[in-house]
Amino acid sequence: MALTPFSKSQLLPQEEKLEISKQRSDLFIGIPKESSYQERRICLTPDAVNSLVSEGHRVMIESGAGLSASYSDQEFSDAGAEITADTKKVFGCPMLLKISPLTLEEFELVNPQTIVISAIQLKTRNRDYFEALAKKKITALAFEYIKDEDGTYPAVKSLSEIAGVASVLIASELMINNQFGKGLLFGNITGVPPTEVVILGAGTVGEFAAKSALGLGASVKVFDNSITKLRRLQNNLKQSIFTSTIQQKALLKALRRCDVAIGAMRGKERCPVVVSEAMVELMKKGSVIVDVSIDTGGCFETSEVTTHEKPTYINHDVIHYCVPNIPSRYSKTASLSISNIITPFLLQIAEDGGIEKAIRYNIGLKNGVYTYHGILSNKAIGEWFNLNYSDINLIVF
Repeated sequence: MALTPFSKSQLLPQEEKLEISKQRSDLFIGIPKESSYQERRICLTPDAVNSLVSEGHRVMIESGAGLSASYSDQEFSDAGAEITADTKKVFGCPMLLKISPLTLEEFELVNPQTIVISAIQLKTRNRDYFEALAKKKITALAFEYIKDEDGTYPAVKSLSEIAGVASVLIASELMINNQFGKGLLFGNITGVPPTEVVILGAGTVGEFAAKSALGLGASVKVFDNSITKLRRLQNNLKQSIFTSTIQQKALLKALRRCDVAIGAMRGKERCPVVVSEAMVELMKKGSVIVDVSIDTGGCFETSEVTTHEKPTYINHDVIHYCVPNIPSRYSKTASLSISNIITPFLLQIAEDGGIEKAIRYNIGLKNGVYTYHGILSNKAIGEWFNLNYSDINLIVF
C-alpha cells in the first residue's frame, strides 16, 4: 500500500498556540450608605448602574445612599438597581463598592471571601483593620492604588484635580467674607491690581489650582523643590509664570505680598511643614490660607484640621481653611468622576471572568489589590504596620 508523501509544510515544526479561554462572569454589587463622617459621595451614578445592569449584572443599593450626592432612590431604581433598606442585605453581596474603607462594625456584616473595592486612606488605618480583612479572607482593592494603562493613578489624579480647582473657588469665597475677609474679587479687573496667589507644590493639585487662578486673572507664584515638577507644570500651563524652589527668603517675600496661599505639598509619610508660624504672622491681615495638604498633616505650621460644618478659623489675622477630603464638598462632581473611573474596571472584571482572572490579565488592576483572600499583598502597608506580606505576583500568576 503506497504511503502518501508528506508535504514540505507538514514536515516543518509548527508553532504551538496556547489559547487562554475567558468565560464571562456576572457581578452582584452592593453599595451601602457611607457611614464615615462628612463623606457625601457614592461610587456609582445611575448612568453607571444602567450600564452594568444592561450587561446582565445586579446592583443593590441601600436606600438613601446617593442622596448626599443628589441622586435619589428613584433614579437608581429607574436605572435598574435593587433598592433596599436592609443594611445587612447590602453588605451580604459578593462584591462591595464603598468610598471610605470598611469600619470594624461593618466587617461584622460582611461575608467571608467578599471582594471590597474602596479607598484605603492609609493614614487613618490601624492593624485591626488588616486583621479583620485577614479574618474574613477578603480580597480588597484600593482606588488609590489602581493604575491606568499609562501607569498613572486615575482616581488620585481626578480627585486631586477637583481639590486644586476647589481650593481657588473656596479662597474666592473667603476673600469676600463679611466678617473678616478683605472684600476682594478674586481675579483681575481693569485698573485694579490682580489677586496674588502663592501655591506650595507643583503636583496635580498645584497645577489645577494654578490653572483656575490664572483663568480668573490672578498673579500666580508656584514653589516646589522638584525642578522636574515645576518644568512639567510650566509646560502643562502653556504659559510662563513665576516658579521657584522653596527658599525661605523668596517664599517669605511672596507670602508677605499674597492674598491667597494654597498648600498642595505631599510627602512619603507626613507632609513637610514649609511655612512656619513666624512667616504666617507676617502675612497680610485678611489673607487666606487653604491647606489642601491637611489630610497628611498640612504644610503650614498654623494649620489645624477643620470640618465642612465649621471650615475656617483665624490665626494671626489670617483666615485658615483646613478641611480634609475637599472633594466631598463637591459630592456630585466627585461621584461622577469616581464612577467614570471604576465602571470600566468593573465591566472588565466581568468580561475576564471574575476578579481572580482579571488581576492576572490587568496589571493596573492587580496593583490595586492589597489583600488577596485575606493575605496582605502590599509591601508598603506591610512595612508601615510591621505586618507579614506576600508579593501579589507570587500569589497570582
